[in-house]
Amino acid sequence: MELKRNKSKKREAVYEALARVTCHPTAEMLYESLKDDYPELSLGTVYRNLTVLEEEGRVISVSHEGGHAHYDARTDPHAHFICRKCQCVMDLDLKDKTTQLYKSIEKGCGCKVESHSLCFTGVCGNCLKK
Repeated sequence: MELKRNKSKKREAVYEALARVTCHPTAEMLYESLKDDYPELSLGTVYRNLTVLEEEGRVISVSHEGGHAHYDARTDPHAHFICRKCQCVMDLDLKDKTTQLYKSIEKGCGCKVESHSLCFTGVCGNCLKK
């Protein structure tokens, strides 16, 4: 039985703030961007609503070792690059390459790939310039 959740203004505000950006913010960053418009909003409420949005399949979290989870409203299968210096998270467009990889995996092990979670780590262009 599917759990039916009530609509929430705060949850929708969190989602809309996330959907407007491509920078993959943390919960703390979302809280900072929303607190002036929603003074009663707490960081805990942002975390709880991100969990609900993730359970609903409306957002994904991009986690990495030693860092905070970053969130993405883009839920289609895609890869990310995480800078180990500044912790920024960027989307990578590898659609043609992942399609080839899916076919290779399916042929090699006789399974059906439906999705993936792929993160590369390194140093971003901005940090390399510094």
